[in-house]
Amino acid sequence: MPQPTPTPDDTELTFGQRLKLQRTRRGMTREVLAGLVGKSASWVKAVEVGRLHTPKLAMLLRLAEALRVRDLAQLTGDQSMPISLFTGPGHARLPAVRAAINAMPALTQRQAPPVAHLRARLSQAWAARHSSPHHREVLGQLLPALIEDAQLAAHQAEDRNHRRAAQAVLAEVYALSQFFIAYQPAQDLLWRVAERGMVAAQDSGDLHAIGVASWLMSQAHRDSGDWDAADVVTSQTLDLLDRHSDGTTDDVAAMRGATLFEDGYTAARRGETGTAWRRWDQAQSIADQLPGTYYHPVTSFSRAIMGAHALTLAVELRAGGESVRQAVRAPSAVIPSRPRRARHEIEQARAYYLDAQPEAALRVLEAAHEAAPETIRYNGYARRILLEELDERDGRRQHRASVLAEKLGLLTV
Repeated sequence: MPQPTPTPDDTELTFGQRLKLQRTRRGMTREVLAGLVGKSASWVKAVEVGRLHTPKLAMLLRLAEALRVRDLAQLTGDQSMPISLFTGPGHARLPAVRAAINAMPALTQRQAPPVAHLRARLSQAWAARHSSPHHREVLGQLLPALIEDAQLAAHQAEDRNHRRAAQAVLAEVYALSQFFIAYQPAQDLLWRVAERGMVAAQDSGDLHAIGVASWLMSQAHRDSGDWDAADVVTSQTLDLLDRHSDGTTDDVAAMRGATLFEDGYTAARRGETGTAWRRWDQAQSIADQLPGTYYHPVTSFSRAIMGAHALTLAVELRAGGESVRQAVRAPSAVIPSRPRRARHEIEQARAYYLDAQPEAALRVLEAAHEAAPETIRYNGYARRILLEELDERDGRRQHRASVLAEKLGLLTV
């Protein structure tokens, strides 16, 4: 009789077995994992077969980051170490957003607002998100009514043209919802919204809506460790956008540029340096053709973001010196969105930390907290750096990290 496939929940698994299980689940070779954590493939093998003991906390956190393990207990098997990296705390407004998504528009008797009215509210919601340091709180207030009205409009549309327009808005409302739900303990809801957004976008036939839904779907696949699925989504999306590239709007052109970068981002996670930078070059060519003041509300694609994108690739490729050079070349002040600016500062912190400059990393994490506390609080990379620094022997660094960690609520876990 065949033996059942082991899972991370099996209590008898050793650390090495858990590590191998998580690595193979993501289709990652020992060489790739080793490169991501600054070790050799032989070191990974020695840990997996038990020749080396469980690493110390700093390396555990790096392994968890590389494997996108959301809870450290999934690697260690020790339920007394429930350190969540890529799942932040649940926001107080999450239940209301969930209820709105799960509502049944067919049971509502009131008349839906006009699509133009919904489109204007959606634009205002994006503007509010980009300008607020507490962007999840802002979205949590706006989303329930916006979701319910957009679902109702799509349900009540009486003719083909109205239905397509309503579905396009609904798809982009679902996209906005994903920004609120991401990195919260609601993976079921995130996937439900991503899939609904894709269906609504395809039903609308709107190139921009399809591009947005696909862009977010590729991220969802990549963040779950399914890089092949992310490749399929970006490839199909690029084929579609390329067939309709003549005479498109700036928004559609930006979606093509953003999708090219996403493809490069996935390549960088694989360690494919040439492909990653080639995609960045192609995205840069599109950005150069956009107006200087243009800024895509969903993807942030623009001339201003390309420096941040270059930094992300360098960090994902584990190029310490190059990462710092890109961090210096790409100041955060040029990014008009507060949450996106904070995310860029977190990437700068990763670059400095990769290059063994922890004090510089802490400095930019503090800047990220000033720009948008709700970005850094939910960011796994920032949490990993702070958790490592809390284990640091240098009292000054440990204190500096503890002050910020307390603001983020890490010390109450």
